Amino acid sequence: MATQLSSASFWILTALASARRHGYDILREVESASEGREALKVTTFYATLERLERDGLIRSDGEEVVSGRVRRYFVLDDSGAEALKVEVDVLERRARVARERLSSFRPVAARTAMA
Repeated sequence: MATQLSSASFWILTALASARRHGYDILREVESASEGREALKVTTFYATLERLERDGLIRSDGEEVVSGRVRRYFVLDDSGAEALKVEVDVLERRARVARERLSSFRPVAARTAMA
């Protein structure tokens, strides 16, 4: 996959990497795994799910009726796992470069005091 994953796609694929989940469970897992930093709006969430399924990164894996409501389950497909792995590698490289640059950073106050 040549393109970067959106934040919503990244977190949905991450949630599905550990288990088969239904929609509401994915939303809860995304919020938990992101430590509350990613709270997907329902419309964004379902549009992203549809796109991920259409792109072959996830697939539907059955339904069940609970309390009169249908729960649709999803699983990560092999291509979704590969896309997530590629994205994680990119993020790790970015973080490594940022850490390297920050290790030589001196606050402006420290630079002016030395001058």
